[in-house]
Amino acid sequence: MRATGKFRYYEAPPPKPPAPAAPKTTAHSEFLRTGRIARNSSIWMPAERRYVSYAEVAARTGKKLEAAGEKSHERINAFHRSIQFPKIIFHRTLDERPHLGYCHVTAARTLLARCVPVSWSFYIANFFSEIGEEEIFFERISTTYSRMYFAVAIEGEPGEPFRIDRSIRKNGLLFQTSDPMEAIKNVLTLGASSNALREIIKKL
Repeated sequence: MRATGKFRYYEAPPPKPPAPAAPKTTAHSEFLRTGRIARNSSIWMPAERRYVSYAEVAARTGKKLEAAGEKSHERINAFHRSIQFPKIIFHRTLDERPHLGYCHVTAARTLLARCVPVSWSFYIANFFSEIGEEEIFFERISTTYSRMYFAVAIEGEPGEPFRIDRSIRKNGLLFQTSDPMEAIKNVLTLGASSNALREIIKKL
C-alpha cells in the first residue's frame, strides 16, 4: 500500500498539572512592590516534541490491534459452546502508514451455498476501505470509521502471506462491516453447524 506523502510521528509530553493560583495583583502594583515584572514562563518555552520512529509506531499499533482481536475472539466464543473458533491472533501494519493496520482473529472452514467448502479468515482493521479485486487489497482507505471487520476466503495456511481465494468472488470478501455486533453475527453464522442455529443468530 503506497501513501502519497511521508508521515512524521511525534509523542507530545504529558499535560502539566495546573500551577497553583497566584495572588491576584495588578502588574503595576507588583512592579512597585518588588521592582520585577512577572512573566508566565510557559509562554516562552517551546512545545517539546519527541519524534517516534516508524518501527515504534508499528509496535504500538500492533499491541492495540491484537488487544482488540483478543477481545473479539472472547466475545465470539462466549456465544454458544457448539460454536468455538481457534484463536489465531497476529497483525500487520501498512508499510508507509504504520499507525494503520489489521489483525487476524480466527480462521475456519465452512460450507457455503450448494455445499461448497471454503476456508476463511476473520480480520479487524483500524480503518475502513474498499476491498479491491486486484493486487491492491485495501483501496481508498478512510479513517472516518475507527474499525472495519471483514472475512475473506483464503488459500494456504493461517499465518502465511495474505493469499485471497478469488474463486467465489473476485475480492474474496465474505462480509465487511463497521458494526462490531454485525461482525460477530456474521462470524457466528459462518461457524454455525445447523440452520436452526443460524436462525437463532439472525434474531440477535
